[in-house]
Amino acid sequence: MDTDLGNYRKSYEKQALIEANISDNPMEVFQKWFYEVDANFDEGETNAMTISTLGLDGFPKSRVVLLKKYTHEGFIFYTNYQSEKGKAIMANPKVCLSFFWPKAERQIIIKGSAEKISPNLSDGYFESRPRGSQLGALVSHQSDVVANREVLEEELHHLERKFENKEIPRPEHWGGFIVKPISIEFWQGRPNRLHDRIRFRLTEEFNWVMERLSP
Repeated sequence: MDTDLGNYRKSYEKQALIEANISDNPMEVFQKWFYEVDANFDEGETNAMTISTLGLDGFPKSRVVLLKKYTHEGFIFYTNYQSEKGKAIMANPKVCLSFFWPKAERQIIIKGSAEKISPNLSDGYFESRPRGSQLGALVSHQSDVVANREVLEEELHHLERKFENKEIPRPEHWGGFIVKPISIEFWQGRPNRLHDRIRFRLTEEFNWVMERLSP
């Protein structure tokens, strides 16, 4: 198989990213970009982000998860702590998050360290989930090999009967991580591949330094 994709090209011309026009706080810039994309571009799940981890096998791995909250401290998502992703984070908490919004011609790349959030915060989010999603967290031994789809469906039906008219408890192995950033890069597509790249880097004094990177 030999497929040449050399003619796949696009000119990025929608917006610009100029230092004088943005906040010196990267979380404020993130919030502004998120709201703009969510309101003005049909990107589907605006909160979809790729998280890259270094696996226990020594290989990096990336997959898409959903951002569920962000604060001045960082970015929160939820997962099974015993999954391949969860085990990788617990062994090496240095991760990378990335958002790609092609219709807005924007990317955000975040490097940081992940840590578990408090159990009560995980409880609160779990309680807000639809019952089907709550049961799914109980059914799935995430990343484990499963014989077939029917095994999952049968376990789901079993738990539906077990918890009928009852509160569904959050499993201890399921909860949130917060990624506390040390670097946040904002990428805005520009014509002639001279893209705008503005990186915020956290210093040892916990101040953010803004830098322009060559495209």
